[in-house]
Amino acid sequence: MPPAHKPRGEVTRGTTAPNRLRRIDRWIAATQAVPLRSDPRPLAVDLGYGASPITTVELYTRLRPVSPGLEIVGIEIEPARVAAGHAFLASLNVAAGGPGASAGRPYEGLSFRRGGFELPVPRPPVLVRAFNVLRQYEEPAAWRAWDDLRARLAPSGVLVEGTCDEIGRRAVWVTLTKDGPQTITFAAHLGSLERPSVLAERLPKTLIHRNLPGEPVHALLTAFDRCWAMAAPHSAFGPRARWVEAVSLLARTHPVLTRPPYGGRNRWRLGEVTLPWTAVAPRRR
Repeated sequence: MPPAHKPRGEVTRGTTAPNRLRRIDRWIAATQAVPLRSDPRPLAVDLGYGASPITTVELYTRLRPVSPGLEIVGIEIEPARVAAGHAFLASLNVAAGGPGASAGRPYEGLSFRRGGFELPVPRPPVLVRAFNVLRQYEEPAAWRAWDDLRARLAPSGVLVEGTCDEIGRRAVWVTLTKDGPQTITFAAHLGSLERPSVLAERLPKTLIHRNLPGEPVHALLTAFDRCWAMAAPHSAFGPRARWVEAVSLLARTHPVLTRPPYGGRNRWRLGEVTLPWTAVAPRRR
């Protein structure tokens, strides 16, 4: 069904690839089970999925085991991309019994539609994933997009907004509820990581221009690099061991979340670290 009004937002580059968002999806499945199960008719939105709908399909297959009744809507502002989503879904449904299929009703609850920040869906979503959507916006517009999207969430809903590189090896994302930003997560493929501060390139638009002396996010990344250097001897046991040690050292001076579902060695070994948003919030908005 086409939107009643012109979709709000701008067309993105559309760059995407299979498994590009696997780190984010894995994290959502592990940490957001409560909101995903909090509604009798849970709805999730993949906003701005790009030229290929593959990452929306992957989100479906990864979250359905967590919330079997979850409905997922991929939303794109570009009509041709929505048409591609419909065609891709039709081709998947031909292969009944494929990944994510339910008995006799493959990919039930997965759909695509045209729209933007107004989120043209039938009810407030419990999850909005918006990745690599706000990179082209100016910082004030990114703040407004955050406010607009979280206002459209279900009461217990979560917005996960962030950026990753082209193959998903480096990513940073923020979770927001109706009350505002809650956490920030840094994630990396550890075997190719030079130092934690390279993740500054993937900071969300609300922070990327704040990586300057005097700002909390700059202080955090500087401290993380220092901890990474101190953890160098642990490289003898592999990059995961070095990362876990660096995060443990960082937790001595910064409010790293150290308990499940957001923290602890099991999550750190995946190349993640999550902190409260207050640890990086700009001094002035």
